[in-house]
Amino acid sequence: MNKKVVWIGFSLLLLLGLYIGIALPFTPALDPLGNRVLMMLLITVGIWIFKPLGISQATGGCLFAASLLIMGVAPAKIFSGFTSTAVWTLIPALFFGFVLAKTGLGRRIAYLGMKYARLTYPGILFIWVVIGVVLSLLTPSITVRVVIITPIAMNCVDLCHLEEKSRGRSLVLLTAWAMALIPGTGWLTGSLNGPILSGLYAGVPELGPIDSAAWLSVAMLPAALISVLVVVGGYIVLRPADRLNIQKDAFLLEYKKLGPMSRDEKITMLILVGACLFFATSSLHKIPDAAVCLVAFFLLVVLGVIRPQEINTGINWDLMIFYGVAMSLSAVFQAAGVSAWLSDLLVPLFAPISGSPWLFILALMPILFLLRFIDIALFVPSLAVLVPILPQVFQVYGVHPLVWIPLFNIAINACFMSYQNVFALIAESNMQGRGWVPSHFTRFGVVYFVSSMLALLVAIPYWISMGLFS
Repeated sequence: MNKKVVWIGFSLLLLLGLYIGIALPFTPALDPLGNRVLMMLLITVGIWIFKPLGISQATGGCLFAASLLIMGVAPAKIFSGFTSTAVWTLIPALFFGFVLAKTGLGRRIAYLGMKYARLTYPGILFIWVVIGVVLSLLTPSITVRVVIITPIAMNCVDLCHLEEKSRGRSLVLLTAWAMALIPGTGWLTGSLNGPILSGLYAGVPELGPIDSAAWLSVAMLPAALISVLVVVGGYIVLRPADRLNIQKDAFLLEYKKLGPMSRDEKITMLILVGACLFFATSSLHKIPDAAVCLVAFFLLVVLGVIRPQEINTGINWDLMIFYGVAMSLSAVFQAAGVSAWLSDLLVPLFAPISGSPWLFILALMPILFLLRFIDIALFVPSLAVLVPILPQVFQVYGVHPLVWIPLFNIAINACFMSYQNVFALIAESNMQGRGWVPSHFTRFGVVYFVSSMLALLVAIPYWISMGLFS
């Protein structure tokens, strides 16, 4: 990000925050503590988005927590995100991604899929859907999935002799990238959205944590529809004029280069598949997802797949601290009176679109997409504002809080421009200028938006039949 933009953006949020903290403009509706919590939230969001002086997200989160302690907010509220089951689902689940990358199992799965691909554009795109779904079942870390998939997708387009800046090259790369993101949002442990949203919901007493069955019931249908529509729509919009030029055994040769499966790969596969089965059958055995993740992590360490010294380096602890702070925001807002104030302020704004479920969802979704142009901190600031008011929205308009889960998922994956989506930036960094064309990325982002709106046309009557609108 341009240095001038960084300092202008951060300075504006800093000055706005200081004004709120000193002038207390929202009193008496919001008491002085609530005003000062908003001040620190704005300053912290400025750090999270713009990273002035290279300050990390975890460091910004630590500043936020320290400030709240000084203000007298209860430590149990400030650090509630670190004690929730969501964070203890997230930590071992991130290590699942680590072992997928470390053992080479992720690469093997991807090349195994490519080995069976039909050598046509539809055939290759379909295989990327399968690869994305399988990797999403094995790890919630989209970062890991993108890091695994990107070099393999690059090798794929090179083997297919797809020229740089061509529509065919962009089509294959963008589809592979999108399938690392979208399908996994259909279940709780398929992306980091699951633990984060569950943690935020848990911080609101009227909501509580989200379980796997509830998430699956509302999110799977739209995630599946969007995945299919994005692949089809991307093919229509970026359809290449020429056929693929590739030898029949090209991918088979790449797979053979991996050699036989190692001991660590076999152990990792058995443990992660077992964990997936426990996630899928949680309604039968009632074992919490966090317990399943922790046992799987224990086995990976005991069996030597994860070395003791790798616990310090295997995952991004900076990101983990950021998520812990983010998942505490709902509880902090409740304690400081910010949630009640936000409800009084924001809930009436939904009145013009509350006439029917169709109007509510189809009008709200574009607004969430627009928010992603300015909220690039993984949508966490917007989630922190919206989640605490969901009980009041339900009480006034009859929109069940579960309905918001797929809407949040859809908005988080918005990708009109690469700066909006951190996973696009990760992929572009790995592709080193040899990837998709920016204009193709924007067109693909439009396809994603249209696909999302079309998927909602099917999801809305399904949610109505579930009784999620009253």
